Amino acid sequence: MKRIIVLASMGLSLLMTTTSCQEEFLDAAPTETAPSATPQQKLNGIYIMAVQTGTGGTNLDHDDFGQKSYDIYGDMLSCDMALEGVTYGWYTGIASTDDQVNATSATTLKAWRYYYKVINAANDVIKDLGGNDAVPTSDEDKQMMGQAKTLRANAYFYLLQYFTPGFDATAPAIPMYTSPDSPAAPKSTQQQVYNLIIDDLTKSIDYLADFQRANKGMVDESIAKGILAYAYAAMGRNAEAAVLAKSVINDYGYPLTTKAQLVWNADTGLQGGFNDLNTKSWMWGFDIAVVNGLDLVSWWGQVDRFTYSYASVGDYKGIDKNLYNSISATDNRKTQFQFSVLIPTNKFYDPKRVVQGQRQVTTDYIYMRVDEFYLLAAETLAKSGQEAEAKTIMKKLLDVRYIDPTPTPVPGANPTVAALIDPLSGTALQQEIYKQTRIELWGEGKSYLALKRNRATVTRGDNHFYLKNVTIPYNDPRMYFKIPQREIDDNPNF
Repeated sequence: MKRIIVLASMGLSLLMTTTSCQEEFLDAAPTETAPSATPQQKLNGIYIMAVQTGTGGTNLDHDDFGQKSYDIYGDMLSCDMALEGVTYGWYTGIASTDDQVNATSATTLKAWRYYYKVINAANDVIKDLGGNDAVPTSDEDKQMMGQAKTLRANAYFYLLQYFTPGFDATAPAIPMYTSPDSPAAPKSTQQQVYNLIIDDLTKSIDYLADFQRANKGMVDESIAKGILAYAYAAMGRNAEAAVLAKSVINDYGYPLTTKAQLVWNADTGLQGGFNDLNTKSWMWGFDIAVVNGLDLVSWWGQVDRFTYSYASVGDYKGIDKNLYNSISATDNRKTQFQFSVLIPTNKFYDPKRVVQGQRQVTTDYIYMRVDEFYLLAAETLAKSGQEAEAKTIMKKLLDVRYIDPTPTPVPGANPTVAALIDPLSGTALQQEIYKQTRIELWGEGKSYLALKRNRATVTRGDNHFYLKNVTIPYNDPRMYFKIPQREIDDNPNF
């Protein structure tokens, strides 16, 4: 794997503890970048924090390793990722839904701390660049401001997903901070937080228009557009979301993930699967190297049996059996999962494919890829009445997912796909797009966002260790986190 490590070269020396007014009630220090650091060094600190262990405020918890920690949280909340064994017990609180209804749960506090650390860190960069209302004049300052506001918006977006039952514009939601030295704040409404998200990302799209990032570990204009598309879709502003999702597809040159890249092929030995940031369809991720110091305590250490991992010793995390059974036998994605526990050994794996072979993690983290915007564009087009275009986009994606039975395949004309998609309309079309989203993005942290957008109800398969065959709607209290009791006790506005 080619290694282009820019962010990691900053090292952990950037991650210095500082104190602010917010720390008293959020228990979330700013980015923990040195006060004397430059804005770019502080930005690099945020990027590193996304892959660093302990950023949720713990020293020992093996589910505390940055953004990918919370991708697993989301996949389990959606019920699409089944915890199938509890040998060591990580994630039992989420899988059993005990943590979701318990404000004193360490699980909820970790997510709360992490995202507010990102926010406070981004606020620190924004302050250095002149503050929220400043209009940068130099290209360098514009690009740093665009990155900081994109990262802040992304953190607020995830807080809204994890700590609210669903979109309700007037409902009190979470505290909102736009400077690193703010006093304790009351809850803002969801609409107020989304307004900040939209403002941040709209400005970032402008500021990042000519930004040529050093590597895909950094955000750029396409990432800002992608996050804004997700935000609009979460609010039900589907036409606006569709425009942005189509721009991500059409304007940045990211190709669809190919059939060969989707899955490791035992017959041909082709090294497909999701482990390399150089995959052309990947838009945003992190190029993990030995210098990052990841091992058992990592996303790979929780999910991949070819890494020294919990997944290799009984704490299996597999696809929900009901979802697996819904995948067509002619769909290549079905082969991503193996064994009776349906673990993703052919989608996510260390390329050496030796059980427990990867001790120091060098397989990469994925945050975003272009394929998800085909699905988001199709979903939001269908919801806004543009069904013909939604079907066209879906067929482009599924054409490279389903086996084509014709002896001379014509791109975009797979008859299996046409037979599946063309007859659908209305609710049936929307449900099929939602199902395809769950299949395509399994294990990538996006299923929970789709569950919330579609106000879906899920029935767990019988391969879950807890709550087998139980049906749960998206807004059930077991499907999102309560604001941590620590915040309630320490914030005088609650």
